[in-house]
Amino acid sequence: MIELKARNNEELLRKIDEELKPGVVEVYVNLRPTKEIVVRILKRAPTVKVIGCPPSLYPKVSKKVISALDRVGIKLIPIKHPRGRPKKYDDGIKERVDEMIRRGKSLKEISEELGIPLRTLYYMVNGK
Repeated sequence: MIELKARNNEELLRKIDEELKPGVVEVYVNLRPTKEIVVRILKRAPTVKVIGCPPSLYPKVSKKVISALDRVGIKLIPIKHPRGRPKKYDDGIKERVDEMIRRGKSLKEISEELGIPLRTLYYMVNGK
C-alpha cells in the first residue's frame, strides 16, 4: 500500500504525480478523495483496486465518486491510521517489568537490567 499524505488537495495532487507508480494496487490518501483526486490516481496507477481514506472523511465522499469507483471494480474503504508518536516499549516489556516488580526487584534494578530510563519505568508503572 502506498500512503500519500498532504496538507491540502494541491499538495496531494502533486504527490500523486511524483510518488504514485504504475502497478500499485492499494493507495491511502489522508484527504477526502474528490473526483479530481480519484481521476489523478487512476491516471497514474490504472491497476489500483483499493483506495483508502480516514474514517472521518469517508462519509463526506461524494456518492457519485463511490458509485463510479464501484462500477469499475475499485473499493473505497475507510482505514484507521494510528496517530501520534509510536511506542518505544511494547506490551511485552510492560509485562516483563510487572513480573520483575512482583518478584521484588526495585525500579532502579529493573532500569539497570533492561536499560530503560528510571523515569520511563515510573511512567509505565503508574499507567500515565
